[in-house]
Amino acid sequence: METRATAQYDSGMTEIYLDNNATTPLAPEARQAMLPYLEEHFGNPSSIHRLGQRSAYALSQAREQVAALIGARPREMLFTSGGTESIHLAVRGTLAMVPDKRHLITTTVEHEAVLDLTRQLEADGFEISYLPVDRDGHLDLDQLAAAIRPDTALMAVMWANNETGVIFPIERIGRIAAEHGVPLFVDAIQTVGKIPVNVEALPVQMLSLSAHKLHGPKGVGALYLRRGTHLRPIQLGGHQERDLRAGTENVPGIVGFGVAAELAAKHLPDYGSHVGKLRDKLEAALCDRIPIARVNGDRAGRLPNTSNIGFERLEAEAVMLLLSENGIYASSGSACQSGSLEPSHVLEAMGVEHAVAHGSVRFSLSRDTTEAQIETAIEKIPPLIARLSALSGVTQRPTK
Repeated sequence: METRATAQYDSGMTEIYLDNNATTPLAPEARQAMLPYLEEHFGNPSSIHRLGQRSAYALSQAREQVAALIGARPREMLFTSGGTESIHLAVRGTLAMVPDKRHLITTTVEHEAVLDLTRQLEADGFEISYLPVDRDGHLDLDQLAAAIRPDTALMAVMWANNETGVIFPIERIGRIAAEHGVPLFVDAIQTVGKIPVNVEALPVQMLSLSAHKLHGPKGVGALYLRRGTHLRPIQLGGHQERDLRAGTENVPGIVGFGVAAELAAKHLPDYGSHVGKLRDKLEAALCDRIPIARVNGDRAGRLPNTSNIGFERLEAEAVMLLLSENGIYASSGSACQSGSLEPSHVLEAMGVEHAVAHGSVRFSLSRDTTEAQIETAIEKIPPLIARLSALSGVTQRPTK
């Protein structure tokens, strides 16, 4: 049976999509809900006439749907253009409220949306404490507490790592931050829709999420802003989103986001068992059949859909291209810079050996992933790795 995660080329090759941490396929229900707002319901939600108010009502409904997914109140949700904008609004908006505080705390394994921002802030004169992680990708919470200073304006910590899936203990981190009077911003873009999130029960002031990570459309995100938390807007020009994010709202995208959030909440009780079982099956089989395969990160404390596997002494780019040519789509934390492939900053921060980090590939599943797809991947990937190993002169034997 063909699913949205499987398609057919004209050649008849089956495609298996295992790159869901990059983006997920749009849910048909979300697409269907968006269509009227791309066509006849085109009114500006700020307009007071009936057509505009129809769009305003749609925004209100979507706000309730997204808020319900994370246990928030609708008024605590601000819609943005995506996760990156939510991150910038949280960080820059907080700093602008406390200009006398010039210190931030984050980690060495954050997404580039956070790290590129903190590097820019460093260039602007802010001091940043980058907390290290251990070989399994975990933080030392004593180090985190020790990093807090009187001039610490904000702590920005991801909930789950986008490359390894390793989960940070956000509740404990939030308690430490609260004890010192430091607001906590959480990048939960990879977390929401995969594990239960209840912000009402967490000591978290701000939390970012993105529609396209949970089967919604691209170009839409949200920032949870706990009541009583104050931000200065970074984008001016209108009174939208409680005067905190100027600009006409992307009504069709937000409507799709709302439906996707409602679907994610519906599937969440079974998500971990279904997706986790398939992930474990894929991971165990690849490690059993490919001697040079190694799992990066804590195998227990991670998202149920994510597996980061290093193929020792191979190049991730070559692995991904070969898989792609055979209809299997995965990704890597590596980036091509100046013509050379650099290992993932996350794996480097974890102390993963260069020979393993250089050949590491992330497989990320979704609720659409089927057992048949995983079985096909299990049959296809080992001989492909063996072929690449032979071409690269790498023996199928791990280094001691």
